[in-house]
Amino acid sequence: MDANGTEEFEELNLNRPLSEDDPELYKIILKEKDRQRRGLEMIASENFTSRAVHECLSSCLTNKYSEGMVGQRYYGGNEFIDEMELLCQKRCLETFHLSPDSWGVNVQPYSGSPANFAVYTALVGPHGRIMGLDLPDGGHLTHGFYTATRKVSATSIFFESMPYKVDPKTGLIDYDRLEENALIFRPTMIIAGMSCYPRSLDYDRFRSICDKVGAMLMADMSHVSGLVAAELAPSPFQHCDIVTTTTHKTLRGPRSGIIFYKIGEKCKDKSGSPVLYDYDSRINNAVFPGLQGGPHNHQIAAIATTMRQANTTSFRRYQSQVLKNSVALSEGIMKAGYDVVTGGTDTHLVWVDLRSHKISGAKAEKILECVSIAVNKNTVPGDKSAFSPGGLRIGSPALTTRGMKEEEIAIVVDFIKEALQLSKDIQAKSGPPLVAWNKELQSDEFQERVLDLKKRVEAFAEVFPMPGLDDL
Repeated sequence: MDANGTEEFEELNLNRPLSEDDPELYKIILKEKDRQRRGLEMIASENFTSRAVHECLSSCLTNKYSEGMVGQRYYGGNEFIDEMELLCQKRCLETFHLSPDSWGVNVQPYSGSPANFAVYTALVGPHGRIMGLDLPDGGHLTHGFYTATRKVSATSIFFESMPYKVDPKTGLIDYDRLEENALIFRPTMIIAGMSCYPRSLDYDRFRSICDKVGAMLMADMSHVSGLVAAELAPSPFQHCDIVTTTTHKTLRGPRSGIIFYKIGEKCKDKSGSPVLYDYDSRINNAVFPGLQGGPHNHQIAAIATTMRQANTTSFRRYQSQVLKNSVALSEGIMKAGYDVVTGGTDTHLVWVDLRSHKISGAKAEKILECVSIAVNKNTVPGDKSAFSPGGLRIGSPALTTRGMKEEEIAIVVDFIKEALQLSKDIQAKSGPPLVAWNKELQSDEFQERVLDLKKRVEAFAEVFPMPGLDDL
């Protein structure tokens, strides 16, 4: 490049670091990094990913278009993208102990919701029937949620959905009622998955119900995929036709999605000839060109290194501690006098029911946020509105990543207990309306207590290391 070309290139600022090129944005990112470091991240769907994943996400792979499948791209220059995506597919199968003769995998979905929608598009079809766990009972929006007045999820708009429920007394999935309703509704697909349900799913029972009604079985293991990889939660693969997952929750990877699907021989026809699964081309075509454009290659690379990490002894030890911490969290919250839906947990999350204390999930989430503890308000069985829920969802993966064990979780429970009591004290003065409660929260009396607790929470949290890049 000649002198003029060099000057022109430098003037474009293409090699300046973010701190110099866009200091305004850089400062916002640093503030978020500081919030994560000084706070307690307890949202069950969040985790802190590794430096290796960060490096993949900021790599040159983000520059490349690679529409299509491996070896069948619509653009040139994809030799090494193909190599990377094949490596990712191979590691996905290895991590979950799957034979490439029996399972295929698509690693191109941008996240979990598009992955689920691609499966429905491919295998259920417009206005086809699905059944998923109802959102107020611990299910996910993409499993078909709707209300009496509105179809909330695109899944419920484009497909016909009938939810299944938990037993209101136990909080456990009512499999008998699911079977009864499935025999009436005759769905094309049943989804075994959850967003807040804290117990292991009975995949064998799901399979039995599907066989009775001629339905496909899809597992959405997004929340528990890290536990499944570590063989610390039931695996859906021996029972299901399709398995989807995100990669950023217990797997501790990038924000992305994966679809696993059965391949090979499905059964034999009357003449004894093999009948093969046809999911492969249908799902791949639904992902692209059906619903997406070019895959995000930096994300796929990040999945590949996540799967390498998830197939290690250290990852299995981590997941074991996630479970121990979740049990300690559940038992501590119940000892503090709060209800836990289903009376405990088998997974990384705890589902807290606050209704007996007459405080809403929204107020509890807000007061915890004010003292640097991040959780999310959540519906509990029997709730009528997702906007005014009666509970919280709390998880252990992120704190476990930072090195906390049962002893530290006990301290965290004390922080939570103190914050919830503060919420109740505010309500005793303000009354139930949220607007009045928020106004009372800002009073000098309560701000002093909030700031004192926040200072103690942050002093506690700052001791624990954070993975990732030091400068961002």
